[in-house]
Amino acid sequence: MKKIEKNIEFLNTLANILSKKLSPVNTMTTISKLFQKYLDTEKINFVIWDNNNMLLKDFVLDYKFDENNQSGQINYSFTNFALNKGTNFYFNDTEINCETSSEDIIQIEEIKEETNTILYPLISNGEVFGLIRIITQKENFNKEYFSLLNIASRLISGSIINYTLNEQMEISLNFYKAMKDIAKIIESQYELSYIIPLIGEMIDRFMSSHLIYVFIYKDNKFQLVWPNACKDEQVYQLLTKLSSESEYILSSDNKIGIFPIISENNLLGAIAAYSNIERLLQKDIDYLSQLTRQSGMTIQRANMYAEVLKYATLDALTGLNNRRQFEIRLNQEVSNSKRNNTPMCCMMIDVDYFKKVNDTYGHAAGDCVLRNVADIIKAEIREYDIACRYGGEEFFIILPQTTINEASLVAQRLRKVIEDTKTDIKECNIDNVNYLKVTVSIGVCAYDTSMDAAETAQKADKALYEAKETGRNRVIIA
Repeated sequence: MKKIEKNIEFLNTLANILSKKLSPVNTMTTISKLFQKYLDTEKINFVIWDNNNMLLKDFVLDYKFDENNQSGQINYSFTNFALNKGTNFYFNDTEINCETSSEDIIQIEEIKEETNTILYPLISNGEVFGLIRIITQKENFNKEYFSLLNIASRLISGSIINYTLNEQMEISLNFYKAMKDIAKIIESQYELSYIIPLIGEMIDRFMSSHLIYVFIYKDNKFQLVWPNACKDEQVYQLLTKLSSESEYILSSDNKIGIFPIISENNLLGAIAAYSNIERLLQKDIDYLSQLTRQSGMTIQRANMYAEVLKYATLDALTGLNNRRQFEIRLNQEVSNSKRNNTPMCCMMIDVDYFKKVNDTYGHAAGDCVLRNVADIIKAEIREYDIACRYGGEEFFIILPQTTINEASLVAQRLRKVIEDTKTDIKECNIDNVNYLKVTVSIGVCAYDTSMDAAETAQKADKALYEAKETGRNRVIIA
């Protein structure tokens, strides 16, 4: 009776340990002590079949078992391990054929007297996925011992499967987090030199089993941009096979994968995953393919944003230079005029009664007016003159190598053309109103070498203010 109570206590304690969701190391340490106490075990460890490398691996320590293993742990061949069904198990190098009775009692048919190692199967859904490796005394090899081990293996199998599923779930969560993080990069960064290393670091954290390299494709060749070095020649050899038509390329042993970064059918670069140990499983390939596609979209958006920034010198509504670019160009032209001792003039333009246009016909009609005035300005000035939308309904024109008399003529011509031109507002769908006519007030000034850029703009602004105060639709020379 004491033996039965001891066995029940062993199984209850084992179940309690497995229910605590400890780490594999802590679980293994605790179970080892339990087996030592109740089953006189000298050593125990769990060996899991690794589909990635077609080898057995220790569940905790991650070392591998194969026929060439020199660690002294297990040195048997398990080539057909994955095909073993039912409750068959290995006893050293001899396969033990077992039968399970209705009471789930293992019947041992053959045991070698000189051995003290048991390899007992871990089974899930009728498939062997691992082994319990036990070293114990030969006198323990009896029907009762294996009956107890049979129940323990089922408890341990369920726990390992749950741990594996949780680990896979965590990998999936990390994958989607990596996808989200890669997409989010563009919200704060648009420099490729900054984005690509970030992408590399995120994928590298996700693919812990492989080294990750990120290349860009430039001048018809691949250039490593993250990390600093890649010494494996196989990676470079596989890169030469890559094109914009490629899905991905794998090495013959599946340990290296090259995934193209493609945007709009253009090859932008590649992400390489390298290992001299681990093979890429299909799930790894699927993950890397999706991460690479996400990277391609992020890099594409970065390129588009960079293109937008390049043209962000222009005002979106009118196509003229914006306020920021105006300040840059005015400083440049003031410096040029001062250095070369050449004349330069400026004019500031304001659409008369523009608020009334917006209030009466709506902002869409106001936008039509601003676009029309901008088009007239572009048509009436020289190619090297610089027209800007200063803000709202105000425009600024920089006239390099222009005297005040010449600038005055340009201003009067502009004022007259704008006054005589109808603005088409049919797209605004305003009842009985298809066209509008507006006028502008213009202030003109000549650059004086005693002034800086800001003072020159202020001088033109004062002249404009005078034009508006004295009746509008006129030109005032400062």
